Amino acid sequence: MAQPHELNTDPDRLLFAYWVPNVSGGLVVSKIPQNTSSSLKSNLTYARTAEQHGFEYALTQIRFTALYGASEQHESVSFSQALLHGTEKLKVIAAILPGPWTPAVVAKQLASIDNYTDGRIAVNIVSGWFKGEFHAIGEWWLDHAERYRRSNEFMRCLRGIWTAPEDEGFTFSGDFYRFKNYKLAPKPVQKPHPPIFQGGNSEDARVNGAEVADWYFMNGNDLEGFRAQIQDVKARAAKVGREEHVKFAVNGFVIVRDTEEEAIRVLQEIQGKADQDAIEAFAQEVKNAGQSTKEKQGMWATSTFNDLVQYNDGFKTKLVGTKEQVAERIVLLKALGVNLLLTAFLHYDQEVEQFGKEVLPLVRKLEAEGRGKDVAYEIERTGAVYQKH
Repeated sequence: MAQPHELNTDPDRLLFAYWVPNVSGGLVVSKIPQNTSSSLKSNLTYARTAEQHGFEYALTQIRFTALYGASEQHESVSFSQALLHGTEKLKVIAAILPGPWTPAVVAKQLASIDNYTDGRIAVNIVSGWFKGEFHAIGEWWLDHAERYRRSNEFMRCLRGIWTAPEDEGFTFSGDFYRFKNYKLAPKPVQKPHPPIFQGGNSEDARVNGAEVADWYFMNGNDLEGFRAQIQDVKARAAKVGREEHVKFAVNGFVIVRDTEEEAIRVLQEIQGKADQDAIEAFAQEVKNAGQSTKEKQGMWATSTFNDLVQYNDGFKTKLVGTKEQVAERIVLLKALGVNLLLTAFLHYDQEVEQFGKEVLPLVRKLEAEGRGKDVAYEIERTGAVYQKH
């Protein structure tokens, strides 16, 4: 097992991850030039750079069809494995879509990859939002509640297969999946099993986060939105004895420049050059994921046109400014209960390294000074930027 990066020795540290651009078009749906490539060669460079500068996780994306400005899409599990073989410390979260994948296949795939890579694979269960994608590949399209109920069973099965006693195997009888004395060998290297991530804003997603996932991914949000989600999932987890087992990750698009004004101008240019047709088509589709929920609070349910220019409302996280401003906002997120920050950038060719050199060490310095623990103090210092406008 490789030794941790020198910046990552404190067990109470905030973890840093980045979106892997394994789909074309970069991480914003905009016609602005982006120094970001979806090729494996470039992504191996990004991964090694991230690992060298203290990032601990990377998240691959799952797409089966061209959408949202991405004309090409590399498959997530094989891409994740390629990145793992090209690095030594970085952990890679492979996105999985129940329906095209079954728990048996994923459990076997990832257990093998975990053995090949000394315990560095994780999984993100994506319940799905694009109806056309499911139809294109011949999969049944379930309504929102049923998609998340299937994902709930999927995660229970993964955990069960990976942890079942060797002499008994795994047995499960659900509405979507069934197993009888299934014995997996070899088991994953990570104990009790590779981390299981899932996300969403809806009540269905929060139930899954509380009951079966190890990590709950959140879109960008305002201050009260973050607090409400974390408190709600924690309360639900407490009811099933899992409050200490659920961790929280948040998506944030990072623009660091020498001045705040310069960073804001970059954001304005990204949004001003938005691919209008792609975003409007996406906005129509995501009603299946957000406004289709009974409480109207699913993914993207309240997102504006400008919010949708970035995957998962990353602009709302407000990581736009100088390196000092961004570091301050990151420790506020930590104080709120965030355990992992999932970053994305306009120019991966330069900005993964820039963040690792300029921002991540500043966050570690603030953490060493005791920052990121006192919620009231951090809100007083930095919270105004997250207030609703």
